[in-house]
Amino acid sequence: MATKQAILLIEDEESIADILTYALRKEGFIVHSAATGEEGLRLFEGVNPHLVILDLMLPDMTGFDICKNLTESSAIPILMLTARDDIVDKVLGLELGADDYMTKPFDVREVLARVKALLRRQHQSSPFSSIRITESVRIEPRSHAVFKNEEVVPLKPKEYELLLLFAQNKNRVFTREEILDHVWDYWFEGDIRTVDVHVQRVRKKITDKNSIPIIETVFGVGYKMRGE
Repeated sequence: MATKQAILLIEDEESIADILTYALRKEGFIVHSAATGEEGLRLFEGVNPHLVILDLMLPDMTGFDICKNLTESSAIPILMLTARDDIVDKVLGLELGADDYMTKPFDVREVLARVKALLRRQHQSSPFSSIRITESVRIEPRSHAVFKNEEVVPLKPKEYELLLLFAQNKNRVFTREEILDHVWDYWFEGDIRTVDVHVQRVRKKITDKNSIPIIETVFGVGYKMRGE
C-alpha cells in the first residue's frame, strides 16, 4: 500500500495486543495500541485511524460504550473482539455500529483477513453514475455518498457497500452467504447475523417514516431490493 493505514487497537490483554500489533505491523499497518477505553478514545482523536479493533471487555468501560461513542461522531470501521460466544453480545455490538466481530480465541490470520476486508473498498472510487433508489433516495458512487431528500445519509463503509450491492441488482434475491461474500469478502459459519443487523441499520436510515422498506426480506432465502 502506498500510504500506510493506521489501526487503533483497544485491548487490555497484553499477550493478545502484542500478537496483533506484531502481525498488523508485519502487514504494513501503523498500529496504535491502548489498554483502556479512556486511552483508546484519547488516541482516536489524536491519530485519526482508518480502522478500530475493539475489545468488548475493558477495565474502565465496556466496548459497547466505546463503540457507541465512536459511531456517533465517525463512520470508521470497527472490528469487535469478544471473549464470549454470546449472540446477544454480538448483535448488540453490531446494532451499536460495529462492522464485524471475532470471538476469542481466534486465528491471527483470520483477524488480518477481516481487517483487510473491512478496509479494502473503503476509499475506492466507483465508475458508476448516480443511482436512484426511490424518489427521495439516491447513491452517488463516485463520492461514496447517499442522499435522502437531498441530505447526506451517514452510512458506515459496509452499510454503503450493502446498499450499493442491492441498488445495482434490483429484484435479485441474495442469500446471506452471498451478501457476506460480496460485501465482506468472506464467508464463515455463524456470521450471517452480521448481514441481518446491517440490513436493519440501512433500512432504518433510508426508509421514510411509515413507508414500506425498499429492501425486502425473502423469508427462508435472504434479501432483495424492490425494483421500480
